[in-house]
Amino acid sequence: MAYEALPPDPFAGDPADPARALGGPDADAPDDAPLDDAERDEVVADLGDLAVFEALLAPRGIRGVVVDCEDCSEQHYHDWDLLRASLQQLLDEGHMRPHEPPFDPDPAAYVTWEYCRGFADATLAE
Repeated sequence: MAYEALPPDPFAGDPADPARALGGPDADAPDDAPLDDAERDEVVADLGDLAVFEALLAPRGIRGVVVDCEDCSEQHYHDWDLLRASLQQLLDEGHMRPHEPPFDPDPAAYVTWEYCRGFADATLAE
């Protein structure tokens, strides 16, 4: 399946991928490790939620979701399309590839997942 919002992985399927030398928790993990049923259900639910969040917030100028990264202690900005493609890749392949962040994102145009959920709950409860 093509992930239009993601750049192609130049080392896809290459057992000599130089990124494996960097180590990390997934360095020796198989590229196609499937999700278990509970993980799969969570990703499917997240994709459904994402569609609702985008439908409600994109017309208001919100471009996507901001995530506080535990690994680097920085905020990561994910446009709607990129986040959808990443979640779909997680569902299909069991992992997400690293991706390029948006260039010079406007932090005011991104909200947290929790904000999205609260906004959707309040809007749909009316």
